[in-house]
Amino acid sequence: MTLVVGLGNIGEQYEQTRHNVGFMLIDLLLKDLETTRLSNVKFKGELFKSSSTLFLKPSTYMNLSGESVKAVSEYYKCDRIIVIHDDIDLNLGTLRFKIGGSSGGHNGLKSIDSLCGNTYERIRIGVGKGQDVISHVLGRFTQGEKESLAKVLEHSKKALLELLDSNIKEIASKYSLKS
Repeated sequence: MTLVVGLGNIGEQYEQTRHNVGFMLIDLLLKDLETTRLSNVKFKGELFKSSSTLFLKPSTYMNLSGESVKAVSEYYKCDRIIVIHDDIDLNLGTLRFKIGGSSGGHNGLKSIDSLCGNTYERIRIGVGKGQDVISHVLGRFTQGEKESLAKVLEHSKKALLELLDSNIKEIASKYSLKS
């Protein structure tokens, strides 16, 4: 079973913020997939299943995402985890893929790393870096940025759907974007 996790923060105040691109990509995918919603309070998030793939949006807030990932991956005995997250070290419009590595200061990844290890696959969506990192990632996209965001999310969706039946090295060479 494959678990695809989109990172973000719950609540209206965080909708459409840079830190929520993981949620945005999951939402975009769910529009086109036939899914079943799975409920269990232990999962600490919204969980959907399509074929042999689970899609998770943790409701723990970013800093505790690992709690939700661990609960779902252990319950379903997932053999593959793919995490979608924002990356301030990449410009908006940039898309990268990798396996493992450091959290790069990303608190959602730190939480997952501490509870699940760090050998999962990552889809890194660039959001750029502002003067004040916290204000930047918790800020909404400007009107001018929304066009770039829509393009990278659509591109990411195609890449992720193909990644589910492929390996990350193939997808990285085919779908990585540089802005």
